[in-house]
Amino acid sequence: MLVISRKVDEVVEIGDAKVVVVGIKPGGGVRLGIKAPRNVPIHRGEIAELIREQEGEQVRTVWGRMTCGN
Repeated sequence: MLVISRKVDEVVEIGDAKVVVVGIKPGGGVRLGIKAPRNVPIHRGEIAELIREQEGEQVRTVWGRMTCGN
């Protein structure tokens, strides 16, 4: 894992995406702005995990149908 310190308005570039520190809230919350190509999915970690779980469930369901001869 790469850990980078940034101040407000500073940027981190990841491929074609740019992540900008928009603000820091009292208590340590950080607001980020992300500019990326439209074809790049961007999700909070917990949402991405739910999507992966749902996709895995769909794959298992389809595989079960294929192996049952339906």
